[in-house]
Amino acid sequence: MAATTYSLPKLPYAYDALEPAISGQIMELHHSKHHQAYVANLNKALQSHVAATTAGDIATQIALQPVIRFNGGGHINHSLFWLNLAPTASAEANPDSARTLVAEIDKTWGSLDAFEKAFAAALLAIQGSGWGWLVREDGPARGLRIVTTKDQDPVVGGEVPVFGVDMWEHAYYLQYLNGKAAYVENIWKVINWKTAEERFLGNRDDAFKALRASI
Repeated sequence: MAATTYSLPKLPYAYDALEPAISGQIMELHHSKHHQAYVANLNKALQSHVAATTAGDIATQIALQPVIRFNGGGHINHSLFWLNLAPTASAEANPDSARTLVAEIDKTWGSLDAFEKAFAAALLAIQGSGWGWLVREDGPARGLRIVTTKDQDPVVGGEVPVFGVDMWEHAYYLQYLNGKAAYVENIWKVINWKTAEERFLGNRDDAFKALRASI
């Protein structure tokens, strides 16, 4: 039995492509250092878990669960995050690229502007480190919802993550210092609405195709 090995996904744009909303320096550190560390630590933990399973070492298997959750969540969240960003001048960063999604947002929050304000409020209410997500729920409660997750906890359950925003300090501090409200305001300039539309219209497996490609 061999452990699954994950790799750092390549970005579909240059590190400085999201400027001025997100600096090239932040993107390079965020992707090549922070995300890479989650991948390396996840692979190490998975290898240790396989060894413990083979040895019947239940105590070690249990002890590894928080490490796998944290680093696995970091890999999942960032793999989704990179693809739900796009250069400001690109067609993908225009909400017109997500007409079906925007129509549902209008239905749920009244307008895109009202949604952005509600999403920003949720992001700024996160205490410590975490993520904010727009998710699509299926089943009887089908519709859109804003959720937040702590640390690197990923969106779990049946929800489809339409797009997420990283609210860890490493995502903005070098550029915005303690002005995270400005980071939240500027993130809207680089949201990839085309990707958001595809995730909204697709299923959970579609949203996680980039993660599968990193194996």
